[in-house]
Amino acid sequence: MHLVQQLFSDHHAWLTGRLQARLGNVADAQDLASETFVRMVGQRDLDAVQEPRAFLTTIAKRLLFSFWRRRELERAYLDTLALRPEETAPSPEERAVLIETLEHIAQALDGLALKAHQAFLLSQLDGLGYHAIAAELGISHSTVRRHMADAFGRIAMAMARQQAGLACTARVTASV
Repeated sequence: MHLVQQLFSDHHAWLTGRLQARLGNVADAQDLASETFVRMVGQRDLDAVQEPRAFLTTIAKRLLFSFWRRRELERAYLDTLALRPEETAPSPEERAVLIETLEHIAQALDGLALKAHQAFLLSQLDGLGYHAIAAELGISHSTVRRHMADAFGRIAMAMARQQAGLACTARVTASV
């Protein structure tokens, strides 16, 4: 535990400053810096870390990408809501649940191979059928089916985790 305290005291201010420069926001930078150290504590064999700042930067970059992706999802969702008549807009509680669901789905898809991710997006966002996706990506129809099954399986697991009340593993608090 002494090593963790030492790493925190030596590098927290530095990391927060770097994140603030990227985000332009002190509160978000502090949240991400704290989450970075929480993730670091979960790592095995911290004694083997030769370059603490490089190690912390790697963890922080992953969290930063997740943070930005969630912000984009929220923004796209809120833009879509703005187009709906006010009386059909979901309540703040419903909106929070929907954004959380989008976070779970986005995180579930993060682990997919590039072609699998592309196949899923071509299917769900562009409405392409499996044969068209196969032609677009230069892969076989059966590979598209396998990629889609993997994506839907990941989403089903994410939804089960959400219904069980389990948080996303890379969750960073974002405003709704």
